[in-house]
Amino acid sequence: MSETRHGPRERMVFSAAQLIRRDGVAATGMREVAAHAGAPRGSLQHYFPGGKEQLVNEAVGWAGRYAGKRIARFLAGLKEPTPSGLFAAMVAQWTDEYAARGFAGGCPVAAATIDCASAGGSTREAVAAAFTTWRTPLAEALTGMGVPAARAESLATLMISTLEGAILMARAEQDARPLTTAVRELGPLLDAAVGPGG
Repeated sequence: MSETRHGPRERMVFSAAQLIRRDGVAATGMREVAAHAGAPRGSLQHYFPGGKEQLVNEAVGWAGRYAGKRIARFLAGLKEPTPSGLFAAMVAQWTDEYAARGFAGGCPVAAATIDCASAGGSTREAVAAAFTTWRTPLAEALTGMGVPAARAESLATLMISTLEGAILMARAEQDARPLTTAVRELGPLLDAAVGPGG
């Protein structure tokens, strides 16, 4: 997402997602979001009359849509699409980031889940919707590779939850090994789910 082509509202949503993925919801302030986005502070109230909760919800929604759209891009980059290859591409996004920039960032949807899920309300609903927005195209991609529809959603849930857990462990350990282990161990199980002729 190129910030230069988007208005202040879109830049603030993007900036909120970036700050949440680094610092979490509680430590992400509205002023920091405006500064990161290069937007006037007064524009926050204009664009987000619901305050921080509305901004967080929109940032989480953006992150879910971004993750969902990436599935098609990962598939397009695979010579021979397989479930294990797709999962490896999903993980490579993170191992590449951590190799290039260190372990400061995580998933904004996971960060919002950790900070807000127990509180209930609209942010918990936004987080659940974001995971659905990510899981749905992933399950469809698995079905397209020959995984029976009855298993595709379960495996998509497994892939996302494994990835999220490996990201948390990698950040805690400052080591990409949990991510590479997840690819190595989960890959054969994913490929074994492809039905005959898939």
